Amino acid sequence: MPIERIEVNKRLSEAVVHASTVYLCGQVADDLKADIRQQTREVLANIDKMLERAGSAKSRLLTATVYLKSIDDYKAMNEIWDAWTAPGAAPARTCIGGVALFSPAALVEITVSAAK
Repeated sequence: MPIERIEVNKRLSEAVVHASTVYLCGQVADDLKADIRQQTREVLANIDKMLERAGSAKSRLLTATVYLKSIDDYKAMNEIWDAWTAPGAAPARTCIGGVALFSPAALVEITVSAAK
């Protein structure tokens, strides 16, 4: 089966499609000066864009892993997440707090897989 890689660089692919599954790398916010709610909105918007590019959508999510700099942001992140998740299509999800992300200003990173 062929493997399709989207936005490939030396270190990673933004998305990989194999068979009927789309795998996204960790998505982060564009504006790292924003609060947790805005960073979560931006991350989820980036996920929407990458899933669309790969031929999928949030209603097809299989798994999600949420990394939070501080577990204190769990409730605020979930407010945005819950409003974004397609009704009846919540993925299997893990949330990990207290994580050192790629930048000290990054508050959240989310990686997902989805059916195509």
